[in-house]
Amino acid sequence: MSDLPLGPAAPDDDPAAEPRAAAAASAPRSVRASLASIVLGFELLVVFLAALVIWGLTPDDGGAFGLPRWAPLVAGGVVIVLMIATIGLLRHRWAYLLGWVVQALILLAGFLNPGMFFIGALFGGIWTYCMIVGERIDREKAAAVVASRTEQEHE
Repeated sequence: MSDLPLGPAAPDDDPAAEPRAAAAASAPRSVRASLASIVLGFELLVVFLAALVIWGLTPDDGGAFGLPRWAPLVAGGVVIVLMIATIGLLRHRWAYLLGWVVQALILLAGFLNPGMFFIGALFGGIWTYCMIVGERIDREKAAAVVASRTEQEHE
């Protein structure tokens, strides 16, 4: 008989599984990243629906600034793809800057449909609040972890 395993490898058989599991357990997701992904997720739905509304309201002979009728769908699709990419990249600090760019793009969409100024301002305010509060909570959690480790070392 052969010494080869018959079934799939057990998690204990993979020597690389332990460092990956330890790294995942040691670096919990920040509150700021969680809040950012929630805001972008809701915003994604609103942008999709807004693009459909703007497209539906565009006259057959063209829209604002002489843009073709399909331009709101393409612009909305580009912003949606950018939001999905931003959600996936939130583990990097520079992705938050990309989130600010998304907020600016949505605010600028108000030139295509004035209702988007309201949507952009609303989500821009929510984004700003979440970035400020999320960063503060992450700092407080980090300070609590340091204090807990210091306390454990002195015992």
